[in-house]
Amino acid sequence: SETIQGGALRTYPFNPTVDSVAIILKTDGRPLNARIELLQGPNNNKQVVELYTEDGLDRPFFAIVETPGSGNVVRVVNTAPVEFPLYASVDAYRVGGGGDWADDGLMIGRAF
Repeated sequence: SETIQGGALRTYPFNPTVDSVAIILKTDGRPLNARIELLQGPNNNKQVVELYTEDGLDRPFFAIVETPGSGNVVRVVNTAPVEFPLYASVDAYRVGGGGDWADDGLMIGRAF
């Protein structure tokens, strides 16, 4: 994981072969204030998630985000003051699969 100080941001560009990324954000027990942005190419609107939790150690954030196509960048912004760093891990989760989530047997809202 990488430390992101309060008020700072980090960008994580991904190769077009990456179909999804795993994002983990946590703190050392202090509040977690962050914004996660998914930028997909130069002409698309970014997708944004705003986060808050009082204790980023007891309640860290974890998500798997699909990143189809090319030009994908995940940007993590620590919106907390400088006294509240966070720890971020943003890594490729699924590479080169080319399929959808149903290929894994994970089906939400449908019978198997």
